Amino acid sequence: MKNTKLSYTFLLIIHAVIALAVFMIPFLSKLYALFIPIAGFFIVYRTKNRNNEVILVAAYLVGVEVFLRMTGGNFNNEFVKVNVIFFMLVGMIYSDFSTNAFIYWFFLILLIPGILITSTVFNASIDIKKSLVFNLSGPVCLAISSIYMFKRKILFSDLQNVLLAMALPIVSTTVYLFLFNPSVRDVVRGTQSNFETSGGFGPNQVSTALGLGMFVFFTQLILFSKSKFTIFLNGFLLIFVTYRGIVTFSRGGVITAVVMIVCLLFLLYKFSNAKGKSKFVLVFILTGLMAVGVWMYSSFQTRGLIEKRYANQDARGREKKDRLGGREQIMNEEITLFLENPILGVGAGMGKQLRKETFGGEAASHNEITRMFSEHGLFGIFGLLILFITPFVVYLNNRQHLYFLSFYVFWLLTINHAAMRTAAPAFVYAMSLLLVQVKIPEKAEDSVD
Repeated sequence: MKNTKLSYTFLLIIHAVIALAVFMIPFLSKLYALFIPIAGFFIVYRTKNRNNEVILVAAYLVGVEVFLRMTGGNFNNEFVKVNVIFFMLVGMIYSDFSTNAFIYWFFLILLIPGILITSTVFNASIDIKKSLVFNLSGPVCLAISSIYMFKRKILFSDLQNVLLAMALPIVSTTVYLFLFNPSVRDVVRGTQSNFETSGGFGPNQVSTALGLGMFVFFTQLILFSKSKFTIFLNGFLLIFVTYRGIVTFSRGGVITAVVMIVCLLFLLYKFSNAKGKSKFVLVFILTGLMAVGVWMYSSFQTRGLIEKRYANQDARGREKKDRLGGREQIMNEEITLFLENPILGVGAGMGKQLRKETFGGEAASHNEITRMFSEHGLFGIFGLLILFITPFVVYLNNRQHLYFLSFYVFWLLTINHAAMRTAAPAFVYAMSLLLVQVKIPEKAEDSVD
C-alpha cells in the first residue's frame, strides 16, 4: 500500500511539473504530443496487449487532449481521435474483438449514405475532405472504440487505473489553468464563458475535461482512499479541479460531472447491504458539505457572478432570452434541415454550410443528435438508436459495472452541449460496454465474449 501511495503521488507531481514546464517553454507541448503515442506504442508492442494496455494509452490520450489544444501541442484537431482509433485497431490485432460487436460495424455503414451525398457536392468554397473528417472523426472514434471494448472483460481495479490514466493529464490541465490565471477575481467581469479562466482556450471543452476529472477524483476519494494521506490528497484534487471547472463559466462540464456523481452514488447505494447503506449517509453529508464549500468560495471569487451564470442571468441580473447560449437556434435550424431532407439528410459535414446559406448562421453544431438528424436523415436516427439502446442491453448481464450509468450520461450530456469535438465522449461511451468482473482473464484472447 505504501508503494502504491508513493507511486500515485509521484505521478501527480510529475504531471504538475509537466504543466509548469509547458507553461514556461510552450514548445515542449509539441514534444509531449509526439512522445505519448510513441511511448504508448512501445508499451503495447512490448506487452502484446496482454492486459489491454491499449485502453490505458487511449485513456491517457483522451485526458491530455484539451491540455495539448490549449498549449498548442496538437498537430491538428483530430490528432487525439486518430491516435485513439489507431490504438483500438492495434488492440484488435493483438486481442481480437467480440463478434457481437457487429452492431457498431453496422453503425459505421449507416454513415455511408451521408458521405456519398457530400462527395457529390461541387462547391469551391467548401473543403469537402476537411468537412468530412471534422464531422465523422467523432462517430468513427466511438464506433471503433466500442468494437474493441464491447463485452471485453476487465477487473474493476484495472478500470479505475484506466480512469486514473485519463485523470493524470487533467491534473496538468488544472495546474496550467492556475499558472495562466492565478487570480480569478481579477478577470471575471460578466457571466459569459470566460477564456481567461480557461487558459485562453474554449471554456466548453475545458469544462468538459475538468468535469471528467471531478468524477474520477470523486471515485478515488470515496472508493480508493485507504489512508488519511490519500483522503486528504484526493479531497484536495477534487476541490481544486471542481473550483477551476466552475470558474470557466461553462456550465455543461460541471453539470455533467454532478449528474455522473449522482448516478454513481445511486448505484452504490442500491447495491450496498444494510451496513453499507448506513455508511452512505456520511458520504452524502460530506459530499454535500464539500459542494457547498466550493460553490461559496467560487461565488466569493467571482463576486456572485457565477450564481447569475447558473441562473441564466447577465451581470446585472437580467434573465437571458435563451438558456443554452444560442444553441437553441442552431438546433432548430438543424431540425428544419432534417424535415426538408428526412430520408438521406443534407450530407455529412454539410449542415454548417447549408445553415449559413439558409439561415445566416456561422457556428458549427454543438449538438451531435440534431446534427445526425440533419446530415444523415433516417440513417442518422437508426444510428442514434443503436447508440442509445446497445449499452443497456449489455448492462443487463453486467451489473458489476458500477460506472456504467455515469459513463453513459457523460456521453449523452456532452454530445448535447459540446458535440464530439474531443475524443472524450466517444471513448467514455465505449467504456460503458466493458464487462467488469472480479477475476482477471487468464489470456487476452479469452477476454472477449
